[in-house]
Amino acid sequence: MLKVSPVPPAIDKPQAQTGDVRLMALLHAGFVLTGVVNTMLGPLLPVLSARWALNDAHAGYLFTAQFSGSMLGVMGSSFLMSRRGHRISVVLGLGLMALGSATLLATSWSLGMLSTLCLGIGLGFAIPTTNLLVSELNPEKRAAALNLINFSWGVGAASCPFFVAALLRMDRTSHLLYGVAAALILVAVGMTRVAFPALCPAPDNVSRVETGLWRSPWVPVIGALFFFYVGSEAGVGGWTATYAQRIVAGAGTVWVLMPSLFWTALLLGRATAPVLLRDLPELKLAEFGLVLSTVGVVVLLGARNLSAIAIGVSLAGLGFSSVFPIAIATLSRKFGPMAPQIAGLMFALAGLGGATLPWLVGYTSTRLGGLKYGLLVPLFGCIVMLILNVRLSQPDS
Repeated sequence: MLKVSPVPPAIDKPQAQTGDVRLMALLHAGFVLTGVVNTMLGPLLPVLSARWALNDAHAGYLFTAQFSGSMLGVMGSSFLMSRRGHRISVVLGLGLMALGSATLLATSWSLGMLSTLCLGIGLGFAIPTTNLLVSELNPEKRAAALNLINFSWGVGAASCPFFVAALLRMDRTSHLLYGVAAALILVAVGMTRVAFPALCPAPDNVSRVETGLWRSPWVPVIGALFFFYVGSEAGVGGWTATYAQRIVAGAGTVWVLMPSLFWTALLLGRATAPVLLRDLPELKLAEFGLVLSTVGVVVLLGARNLSAIAIGVSLAGLGFSSVFPIAIATLSRKFGPMAPQIAGLMFALAGLGGATLPWLVGYTSTRLGGLKYGLLVPLFGCIVMLILNVRLSQPDS
């Protein structure tokens, strides 16, 4: 017999099958803003470097601060969700993102690092909590609901560079940060005024399997899927512009638009996934997507012009679109009310993949003499994820 903890975890029990409309609206609004915060450091980096007289090495520490904060937030969200429910975790995440955004243009680099760490912690709280809450509020259509909430994140992520560019021309960058912070506070206040799923003790039969949860064969499979997905997506999306620039050296600046094709295709895929899921099983759609993303990366590897790069990156983005939301839905389906117990590990592995695989793309490119070799890393990731999805399609043992 497995030994169990004497203190049973608390879990959230959804009040309605489709969730509360006002709560879902606030979650979508919060996730649009989360997408902005998650991606704004990149386009703001030249401004911050000039403000604090940073070289590239010191500027890179800002990304380290955001990643480290996100890892801390993920661990904190796992703790809070299982003991205090979703509300405190998501509201705390939004509040920390607001604080970090409002103070990012600090007078010194050290204070700016603290602000970046703060917003990173907020991301770590908000992202897994929102995904798991949406999954629990929509038990009959998890994958569709998760595709839509991640579509909202993508809207924020894709629009952020355009806001930064427009405000830079007017020398009003601070307006973006203060505006995002104010909007985050409004959403957080709204979260305190709507009903969340009621917190109740876990059933006895759930607490009895808590210790054995970590022995489930699905833990390493889903964990590897989270790791390779975020790492492969970031590897393709993060290196596409550089790859295109080198392929078409001297051909203007059209290469700058290549990453936007990736995110646009990803958004399109997440918008259409709920319709496709009416006729397709979740994991089958993910498998089709991974085949498509594999083909897209292969097209990138063989590209000789911008047209081929555009086709390859669009196929890759479209293929990636439903994989992560379906992975979260699978996590909830495989583990039920115990999913929050391991969600922290899964999202931490996702962050680790995002920090590791894009770096490995650059390292491989430098060592072997070209980004074509580096892009073999996300190609390998796509193949591994396809194998993992096939494994997840098999019946529980």
